Parts: sequence; C-alpha cells; structure tokens
Amino acid sequence: MIKHSISSMYFINNLVTDPYFNLATEEYLLKNFQEEFCMLWQNDPVIVIGKHQNALSEINYSFVKNTNIKVARRISGGGTVYHDPGNLNFTFITNGEPGRLVDYKKQITPVIKALRAMDIPAEQGPKNEILVKGMKISGNAEHIYKNRVLHHGTLLISSDLKLLDKVLKVTPGRYTDKPVRSNRSKVMNIKDILKPGINPNIFRSIIYKYLKKLSPSPQEYNFSEEDIEKIQLLKEDKFATWQWIFGYSPDYSLKSEVVVNNITESFELSVEKGYIREIKFNTISIPSVLQDLIATNLAGMPHNENLISKKMDNIKAKLSVAGIEKDAFIQALF
Repeated sequence: MIKHSISSMYFINNLVTDPYFNLATEEYLLKNFQEEFCMLWQNDPVIVIGKHQNALSEINYSFVKNTNIKVARRISGGGTVYHDPGNLNFTFITNGEPGRLVDYKKQITPVIKALRAMDIPAEQGPKNEILVKGMKISGNAEHIYKNRVLHHGTLLISSDLKLLDKVLKVTPGRYTDKPVRSNRSKVMNIKDILKPGINPNIFRSIIYKYLKKLSPSPQEYNFSEEDIEKIQLLKEDKFATWQWIFGYSPDYSLKSEVVVNNITESFELSVEKGYIREIKFNTISIPSVLQDLIATNLAGMPHNENLISKKMDNIKAKLSVAGIEKDAFIQALF
C-alpha cells in the first residue's frame, strides 16, 4: 500500500496577492528548477480560466468589467474558478517518470489529511475535486512539463459565493466554440463547519504547518531578488497580457443582437486566435454599404473592447445616421 506523504521539498508561504504574479511564479518554479515545491497563496478578486478555454464565454463580461474584477489564464487545463482573499490556493510541483506524472490522488490526499485533522470530513470527488458532505470546496488541475508536474487547487474558506455566481453567470448559446466547458458544481465555504475561532489566517497557518509535517525534510524557500525580477518579467510578458488572457482562446463565433431604429437585428461575429475574422448581419435595416463598412473596420481587429471602440469612432456618425448607437453596438460585440 502506497503511503501518501509529501517527499522532501521546499515550502513557500507566498503572501503576494497579485494573480498574474502568482501564476507566473508557478510557471517559473516549474520550468527553472529541479527541486520540488509546495506553495500556499491567495489572490485579489480574479476569475482564473483554464488554459484551453474561451475567456469571454466563461465570464459575465459586463459585470466583470463594471466591477473591475481581473481575468487571468493559468497554464493548466480544466474549468474556470473564482479567487478572492477568502480562497486559499495550494500548489505542488513534483518530479516523476514520464507517463506516470498525473496522479490526482497522490497530490490531493495530503490536503484532505490536513482538513480531516481539523475535523473537516473531506473526501476526493469523482472529478478530482474535494468534497465535504457532497459540496465542493476545492477544484484541482494539473500541467505536465518534461518530468515535472504542476498540481494546484483551491480551498474555499470564506469566499463571496454570491459574487462567484455573478461573475460566472453567462448567457447560454451566445458563443459557439470547442473548448473545455466549465462544469458548475454546488459549492460551500469551509468556514461553515470550522471550529469557532479559526479564521482564514489561522486556517492557512494550520494547513501550512500540517503539510510541512508530512515532508521528511521540509525546507523554507525565500525568493531572491533575481527570482522576483524573472517572475515579474514573465508576468509582464505573458500572464498579464491580453494576448495570453483573451487572445489565446480557441476560435469561436458570437451570436448577438443590436437595436436599429427600435428594431432588434441579429448578427454573428467570427473570431480566430483572438482576432475578428468577419461579421455577418441578418438584417435589412442596416444598408449594405454600412454593413460592408462595419465589416471592413472590424476585420483583423483584436476582440478587445477598448481597441474596437477607438476604431469605431471613425464611423460613429454614419452609425448614428443609420439609427445605431455606437456604444450599444460595441456592448453587443461582447
């Protein structure tokens, strides 16, 4: 019988809450070291989508924009999750043999043990999540790099679950694509069953100490100035960029509607590698000359609201004459 313990590794109690920096940190540790790591970290409010997902189809775009909640893409697959200070993230980076690296049970078991030590009846679910009384408290995902595996997961301690529902509430059928779809599960906060007096900070401390005890020779790792500079560069060049967050999305089409002289008309937008390929109108309310002008202005543009808004200023007057409000039309593009 395999004993599920954490091998000798370095431990990082990461107090940075910048989601782009933290996601860059994971990739940096994965690809630039041979040592094994365990890291705990928390983020400011952010929606984190899986590597292969269409960002826009996973989020409540208008709500997210109006509340200034960040959107980020991780390097592992799987579905979309919401992070805030009430959520604790854990990361394991371990070595192994190619073809035998994916082992969710091995990675999740130490966390389940730590939870059970606090009298939380946690168990691994059928989709590699962690459940308590049938409710999800943790989602998990992995990414393979050579002979190393990055495993990370969430722990809902005291997250704003109402806000979670709002940011991930999408309109079915608007987007047509072939990415991994998020599977919404019933979730709960661990705080609901924690013993009195255990707040998120104490909970994090208990988890950290327990995981260290499972390692035969745990060592603390502190980032050097060189580490921080390289992580910051990776953040700026990749994780915080539109090209990675939105442009990396698989090809998709968007079906939407725009009001023209009080008549609702439909159109379809096709996007490839984050850039608009074409727009097709199903309308007789918009003159064909204006349809062609809109299509010409949008073709080749990043599917990015700010850039499209500036571009459409060129034909704002012509849109208005045809009975189309520029801002309303741009909102319909998202």
